[in-house]
Amino acid sequence: MPDLHLISHHLCPYVQRAVIVLSEKEIPHKRSYIDLADKPGWFTKISPLGRVPILQTGTSVLFESQVIAEYLDEVTPGSLHPVDPLEKARHRSWIEFASETLNAIGGFYSAPDGAAFETRRAALRGRFERIEPEIAGRYFAGESFHMIDGVWGTVFRYIDVFDRIGDFGLLQDLPATDIWRGTLAQRHSIVHASPEGYQDRLMQFLINRRSHLSGLIG
Repeated sequence: MPDLHLISHHLCPYVQRAVIVLSEKEIPHKRSYIDLADKPGWFTKISPLGRVPILQTGTSVLFESQVIAEYLDEVTPGSLHPVDPLEKARHRSWIEFASETLNAIGGFYSAPDGAAFETRRAALRGRFERIEPEIAGRYFAGESFHMIDGVWGTVFRYIDVFDRIGDFGLLQDLPATDIWRGTLAQRHSIVHASPEGYQDRLMQFLINRRSHLSGLIG
């Protein structure tokens, strides 16, 4: 494989998808981080959408996190997807659901007041309720790790930080989700997918939002 250079931002949850695949498949690569508030000129030239992550591979540039993760999986031995086409498609469907859940998380931590916060908290809770019956074991599909597990590991990382602020009942009485989350929290590739100091950076980011959640941070 040509040299791989993954470019992201310290708080980007999406780049973690690619990092997890790189780790699970032991793919050598270089990783660097940029300040999205002060994007380098070279970055804006190569990023069509102006956002991270970007993967430079040889003379080519790939963008969009799931595209990058799928490429890395396809060009290396084995696969982090199920073999059966229908089951693979089902996993990909729930990966897209995870992306929408990350959007719901953004709405939750950005809610400006108590009423909006409760509405968005309930909507976020509803997403976890929806995926609960789909979980088939310690991992999403039983005892084997798949790409979908890495993707949801990046979702649960937010919940870890929210739990430091208060009990919002996001996973209450969802036993399958709770077991799944606990299993993923111990997976080496997921633990090390975020850069050092991630939780403290995220907490400061939440404080700076000046949202309802910001006011709950002691």
